[in-house]
Formats: sequence, C-alpha cells, structure tokens
Amino acid sequence: MIDLRTFIYIDILQPQLAGFLQTVASGFLPLEGQALLFIEVAPGMSINSVTDIALKRTSAIPGMQVVERSFGLLELHHFDQGQVRAAGDAILEHYGLTELDRHKPVLRTSERITNLDGHQAMLINRMRHGDLMRQGQTLYIMECEPAGYAAICANEAEKAANISLLEVVTFGQYGRMYLAGTEADIEEAEKAIRKTLAGIDGRDPKAKK
Repeated sequence: MIDLRTFIYIDILQPQLAGFLQTVASGFLPLEGQALLFIEVAPGMSINSVTDIALKRTSAIPGMQVVERSFGLLELHHFDQGQVRAAGDAILEHYGLTELDRHKPVLRTSERITNLDGHQAMLINRMRHGDLMRQGQTLYIMECEPAGYAAICANEAEKAANISLLEVVTFGQYGRMYLAGTEADIEEAEKAIRKTLAGIDGRDPKAKK
C-alpha cells in the first residue's frame, strides 16, 4: 500500500529557489525557469522504482532523491512542462492513484519575528544554505506537513514579495522554510503561502480510504 504524501507541480522555478536547490541537491541540478515535480511517498524505498519509470518514459531530469526509513522524495525537472507532467502521470499510473490521492497539506507553524537581533541573525546564518539574514529584518518561519509542499511555498513566496530565501527543507516528517525581509514583504509572502496551501486539494490522511 503506497501512501502518496506529496504530489505537486511548480510551473516556473524562481531564481532564489533555483539557487537554493543547486546548493543542496545531489543530482542533476534544476535551472531557473524550469518546471518541477515534487513527489513524496511512503514507504520510502518505493521512490527508486518510480524514478526508474519516469526516466525511461520521459526526458524529465532528476535533481533530488532522498530515501529515508519512512519517506522517499523525488524531484524531477525540465524546461518542457509537458515532460514533467508526463513523468507525474507515469508515476501515478504505476501506483494506480490520482493526483487527489495525495495528502492535503496542513500548515503547522507560521510565525513572524520583527526587528531580529544581530546575535539571532548570526545563529540563523550559520545553519542556512540560501541568502543571509540581516540584523533588523523580519524573520518568517513556516512548517508544513507533508514536507514536500515546502518547495511550492518557497516558490510562491518568492513570486509574491521581495524576500530572501534562507532555508527550505522538503523531506522528513515536516517541511520547513525560513524567509527574511521587510515586515511588509514578509506579510505578503505569508499570504501567498497560506493561499497556496489552501488551494491544494487532497485527502485527509487520517480518514479511512
């Protein structure tokens, strides 16, 4: 029995998220402007089989594959959105599922900290893989479940506001994201994140199939 936790397309990869993925991904790195698919399943080992299927049936390129004890994550990308969607269709066909069998995302944490102290900014800068946090900026912290939806949240936040993308975690039990910017820009980014998650249909994982 496959649990489709995350299944989401990103239409046009934004510059900061592209640069971030190029820093942390271990596969063939995505480029700005490409279309992406993020899929997360349980059990995690199953992601190996659908990676094989997607690569043999389409020209989609793998940028990230993470296999944990519980969950497996795959990111595929291409400049041709049709190839990315064909890869997604092939994966769903293999599992005998539809896009709506994915989990509906839940926003677990959404917090703003204004006028950040320089010492705390330093702590964040030591752990981030993206842009730098600056003293006095507003920090935004987001946590969602399942984890893979953090990717589209980051992409939509970057579209909506002039923010700095500090960190994104797209695998594991929870997805996490750290943003920095002015208070007004962070407010706009948070609105975009909430709208994005609310617009993703799926099933309640607690409900019986």
